[in-house]
Order: sequence, then structure tokens, then C-alpha cells
Amino acid sequence: MYEIISQYLEYLELEKGLSSNTIDAYRRDLYDFAAGVEDIDKVDRITINSYIRTLKERKLAPTSVIRKVASLRGFFKWTTSMNILEKNPASTLEQPKVPQRLPKVISLKEIEEIFQTNLKPLELVIMELLYSCGLRVSELVNLKINDVDLASKYIRCFGKGSKERIVPFGSKALEAVKKYLPERELIFKKYNLNSKRLLVLENGRFINRQDVYNLIHEHGKMIHKNISPHTLRHSFATHLLENGADLRVVQELLGHSDVSTTQLYTHISKKRLKDVYFSINKE
Repeated sequence: MYEIISQYLEYLELEKGLSSNTIDAYRRDLYDFAAGVEDIDKVDRITINSYIRTLKERKLAPTSVIRKVASLRGFFKWTTSMNILEKNPASTLEQPKVPQRLPKVISLKEIEEIFQTNLKPLELVIMELLYSCGLRVSELVNLKINDVDLASKYIRCFGKGSKERIVPFGSKALEAVKKYLPERELIFKKYNLNSKRLLVLENGRFINRQDVYNLIHEHGKMIHKNISPHTLRHSFATHLLENGADLRVVQELLGHSDVSTTQLYTHISKKRLKDVYFSINKE
């Protein structure tokens, strides 16, 4: 079964153009299922239902169970389309509903507090590109220097499924990039680097996702909040909508394929408005 999974992952990479992180997630999910399966030909609906029960017994988060079920549905659909299996054992398997949970955001005041701390040039450019452009952390760490157009103030990034989008940035982000570039040049000369990667640490190592997570987490402590890079992306979208931005524009900026995903941020705006209203009336 593992060989068939490898073929499927290769299909996702070459035919569907999924990112390496997404491929890794599929691999973990499918290997987890395969660990309890001797022969793929003997997999039926009972096998899958039994596996789902074990996931719940392991007390996995609902979102993790949902993701694993989605991975199985995609995999078995592919096996039947490739005539590896005659029947799809997951064809009648319903996708569990995702419990709606509003994304965590921080206020504009809290954003300003973070920016008012003594940020190094690299830290500042990371914060600016995450917040003022709403980039995903994977999009940020993979930026090339020629993806940033300083004259037109646009960034080209590649989101999920390698989908390209163009995102504008403002004067503060422009200033942050310009302040960082001389430092980048010195590091490149010091370590004799030859790459178009934009973000590099002082020790000459190119920045990765964990570096960004650690940085954002540390700065979140300054405002007594547990935040991640995605918190800044959520805050970017919410603050835009709160200040009158069109929903479709925010959808384009975030790179959402479906506007229903973006609509979730309108619920955040309404909730925040309600919270502010009641906090004022309590005083």
C-alpha cells in the first residue's frame, strides 16, 4: 500500500502542483491509515469506519479527523480512477463538518505596540510583510528578491497549489524592505551566498517557517498574547473589512479561491463591534 501512496503523492506534486508542506501532510495522514492495513484490496467501508473510530479514541482534534478523512477520500477516489481498485470504499463516506471557530486576531493598538518595539531590520520586514500584505508564512519564507517590486510597491507570491497572486504594499513596508536590503547584501558578501532568496539570518542561514513562528511568538509576549504568523494575516483581513474594504478585494489579497472563506472575517468584525459596544456600556 505504501508504494501506491507514493504514486499518489507524486501525482499530487506533479499533476496538481501542491506544495511540499501539503504533500507531507497527505503522507502523514495516509501512512497513519496504512499502518493498520495489510492489503489495500481488502479495504472497505467497515475498515475506514473502524479507523475513524480509533482517531476519535485517540482524542484527536476534530479538525485533524476532518483532514484525515479528506485525505482518504481523495486517495481512494484516485485509486479507482487509476483502476487500482474496482470500487471506491470511501465513495459514500461523508465529510465531517468543520466546527466554525473564528480566527484569532489582535487589535490595531496591539499591532502598533509590537511595531513600536526595537525591531531589527529583518524582524521589521517580516512583521510588515505578514501584516500589511497578509502573506502566509510559507509565502513569506519563499520570497525571492525579484518578487518584490519597490518601484510599483507590489509583491508577487505563490500561495496554495502554487497559485500566483500580486499583493500591493504601503510606504511603511517599502521603508522596511529598503532598510533591510543593505543588511542582506552584507550577509551575502560575508558568507559568499548565491541565491535570490530574500530573507536571510545574520548567520547566513536562509529563514524558515519555524524561525518566523518563533519570532512572532516572542513578540506576542510583549502584548501578553499567544500569536502566530497566521494571527497577523487574520488581523490584516479583519482590519481591512473594519475600515470599509470590499469583501472581494480582501478575497483577492488573501488569495482565497472561494469568497465564503473570506466571509468568516465579517463575523469577526461583527463580534468585535459587539464586544466593544458592551464593554463601553458596562462602564
